[in-house]
Amino acid sequence: MTTLRFTDRGPEVKRMQERLTLRGFRPGPTDGIFGAATEAALIAFQRAQGLLPDGVYGPKTRLRLDPAGILHKAEPYLFLSADLVAKMFPATPAGNIARFLPLVLTALKASGIADKPMILTALATIRAETEGFLPIEERVSRFNTSPGGRPFDLYDQRADLGNRGRPDGERYRGRGFVQLTGRANYTAIGKALGMGLALVQDPARALEPETAARILAAFLQPHEREIKEAVLDGDLLRIRRLVNGGSHGFGRFADAFLRGFRLIDDPVWPAGELDAAIRARPDLRSA
Repeated sequence: MTTLRFTDRGPEVKRMQERLTLRGFRPGPTDGIFGAATEAALIAFQRAQGLLPDGVYGPKTRLRLDPAGILHKAEPYLFLSADLVAKMFPATPAGNIARFLPLVLTALKASGIADKPMILTALATIRAETEGFLPIEERVSRFNTSPGGRPFDLYDQRADLGNRGRPDGERYRGRGFVQLTGRANYTAIGKALGMGLALVQDPARALEPETAARILAAFLQPHEREIKEAVLDGDLLRIRRLVNGGSHGFGRFADAFLRGFRLIDDPVWPAGELDAAIRARPDLRSA
């Protein structure tokens, strides 16, 4: 299944134009030429459907516009080798990557987000949060523990995390690949994964490798559109904030994301376009 972009030509472009016309988004002549009018009509359709308005006729836009023409086809998901990913994690033991990468890719595929920008967001998040590429528990620090206080006591009263006082701070401290933190997040993600209240009742389960990978995917999936819009804008800091809520670990995140983006050959998300977008936004360049 071919992804169609501006300046493409052929029968698939013509079919797309016909589908747009039928849906009330006129692209001009149905001539099989993906010109400016066709791009504008496609973007209007994407906005109407709540899709990423990038003017690219990829699998999700096809599914909305032409379901009969796509349901019998399978879009291959992006596969990354452990050797390639190791180049994104220069300080990480290669054995950890080989062991846990398949679990992460499987979880992303099951969530429908196993394409270049989402896989790189997941991997760069791991680099920023747990550079060793394995699920870990949050450590005591000045950000979560008061001077001379109980471990994680600064989290106990964090209503924004859904915590209800002692011992919620320590019980629902960060765990996993993405550092799931707070009673509310353990509750919401557990339900999203079909685990009911299992994560709330036994939060250490967030350290189970397969569960940690599924948590990472479930955490990223609702932000897919925002993440991809940020990629188009060259705004890696926005992606980090969508995941982390702040800029902690941004240097590692940006380094991993850019290394991967340049290493992976993908015509839908070419490396040169991201580099150009970053150059156009000097305030957002990574350190």
